[in-house]
Amino acid sequence: MDFYEPPGAPPCRRGAPLAEDGPVQATTTAARPRRGERIMAAVNRDPRTAPHALRNDALLAVAVAVLGTALALFTDEGRRPDTLGWVLLLAAQVPLVWRRRHPMLVLAVVVALVVPYHALDNNHAAPTPASYVALYTVAVTGRPLRTLLTGMTVLAISVSVMLTVNTHQAVELLRISGWIVAMLFFGVDVRFYRQYVASIVERAERAERTREEEARRRVAEERLRIARDLHDLLAHSITLIGVQTSVAAHVLAADPERLDRAAVAKALDDIAETCRSARGELRTTLEVLREHTADDSWQAPYGAHGPLPGLDGLPDLAGAARAAGAEVELSVRADGVPPAVGAAAYRIVQEALTNAVRHGGRADLTVRVGVADRDGALRVSVTDDGAGTGGGTPGFGLVGMRERARSVGGTLDAGPGPEEGFEVLAVLPLTRGDVPSARTAGPLRPEGVR
Repeated sequence: MDFYEPPGAPPCRRGAPLAEDGPVQATTTAARPRRGERIMAAVNRDPRTAPHALRNDALLAVAVAVLGTALALFTDEGRRPDTLGWVLLLAAQVPLVWRRRHPMLVLAVVVALVVPYHALDNNHAAPTPASYVALYTVAVTGRPLRTLLTGMTVLAISVSVMLTVNTHQAVELLRISGWIVAMLFFGVDVRFYRQYVASIVERAERAERTREEEARRRVAEERLRIARDLHDLLAHSITLIGVQTSVAAHVLAADPERLDRAAVAKALDDIAETCRSARGELRTTLEVLREHTADDSWQAPYGAHGPLPGLDGLPDLAGAARAAGAEVELSVRADGVPPAVGAAAYRIVQEALTNAVRHGGRADLTVRVGVADRDGALRVSVTDDGAGTGGGTPGFGLVGMRERARSVGGTLDAGPGPEEGFEVLAVLPLTRGDVPSARTAGPLRPEGVR
């Protein structure tokens, strides 16, 4: 139900009661539909599902009975009905009360009562309204073919009866049979019109459901994107901070009498730098999430003002991993990479380095990172010679990397290396199209370290 508030009405009227959290909303008044709208709503409504159908049909039967009585008294279309004629005439109006529920049965009963009425040569105009109402109900609720066959049957029975009573009246009935046909076609037209309106309403409801589902899908995708961004940012930073803290703790506990202050200071500086970098990235991420301008479409994984760096940020990732104790060999041979693809590659490398540092399990861990533009796709390879993923609780890192790859139409494969360690292989197309599997594309071997 629609509600409206008069223009210029204050949000809270003076003297309105206050709730704990603020003023109660102003009382609204339901907008009463205009008379024309109510009439069109009644016309468009399916008669079989209309409210108050039995009451309305009872009133219609009374009105038709009054009209039939007036025609019997004040028209010269045969003799005035006798007692039996009045009984038949008035009895023909009673079935109209149930015309919506059983239209064919009502029409049959009306015809069964009207035929002997006409056979007694009573006023032939009096039962016409009841017959027309019954015919219209059949036409508006049934299929067109059934309607036409029913109309032809009724007309044939009526003419046959009139021929046995009065040939002139039978000819007159044929002359006015056009009204019967018109009534039938009118009912069929109304039925088609209601079906047309119902199809429009159904399409509008379907479109509204589609919009709601699309909105829910967008919200779910946006939540997933935010969760992925925060995971990549915080997991990487916290892992590095944990490793650097462990280094500082080891230096402090190894030989307290010969404390290496320079090593402790460097570890603490690395922790502080990691915290500053994470805080800056997090601030940028939150600023982008707060932007709601038309130029920043949520559909783009990372827009022009996105919080993620591209391939130019890979040396910083390698440096952070080296500060955590890993030996990183980085090779980047790609230019002109789209921002979204570069951001996806950056996050994949970031998560792969984080997993390598966390699960490598050895002090002389070596990680090889290769990024190259080849055959219309950006190929990313991160391999290490560590102990693999370990037996800890599985997280969301691998899932997030695959989602990053899929977000730009690429593929990603991750698993144990052919000989030792762990490897991550991704193929990210620079343009939308078919791309080879990451596993079949093969790893990239660094040709030069920087």
